[in-house]
Amino acid sequence: MPDLYAFTDGACFGNPGPGGWGVLMQAKSGDRVLKARELKGGEGDTTNNRMELMAAIAALEVLERRSRITIITDSTYVKGGITAWIQRWKANGWRTSSRKPVKNADLWQRLDKVASHHNVTWEWVKGHAGHAENERADELARLGMMPFK
Repeated sequence: MPDLYAFTDGACFGNPGPGGWGVLMQAKSGDRVLKARELKGGEGDTTNNRMELMAAIAALEVLERRSRITIITDSTYVKGGITAWIQRWKANGWRTSSRKPVKNADLWQRLDKVASHHNVTWEWVKGHAGHAENERADELARLGMMPFK
């Protein structure tokens, strides 16, 4: 069975402003890519963090059956939120430790729900550092933004 990867990124022109998200999905056997799929989308008035979240959500929502997948993001917000902060937010009724509402709670809840249907490993990669798949996800995010710019 091939290993499944999703390289995700978000982009925003202004913050808030028009934004886009992109996903490069790959099924791999070792270093060999067996199949690839690209996803993109955007919104007219959003933030970079919302687009980063939407990329991860889109990668998981497109899966047709329970899967084991590694999501690679350059967003410390997404990686930290889903691996470290989300359980505390849920326990606190979607409030931060300072009792303020969690920003983007609607998308965090959507991501939490869809991630629960899969076996997800979360990895962080430095953005804009020559990582080919991350660079392609960034290109897709910028393309996803274009109709709203």
